[in-house]
Amino acid sequence: MANKVTVNAEVCKGCGLCVHACPKKIMKIDRSRLNSKGYNPAMCEDPDTCIACAMCGIMCPDSTITVEKEDK
Repeated sequence: MANKVTVNAEVCKGCGLCVHACPKKIMKIDRSRLNSKGYNPAMCEDPDTCIACAMCGIMCPDSTITVEKEDK
């Protein structure tokens, strides 16, 4: 199992703080979709590159991001 980043797209406001906090630069704002509130939610573009540092989740003001570290 790889590291897993989950974004609750319905709550995400697309503020981009997670994008700036990610040291691997794999968090992006998904411009191809809108949630029910009209925001473009964040997404993890390349989960295989994720190091599970959880900086995205720490920076998220609405706690919409969860990070699960792979079991070794």
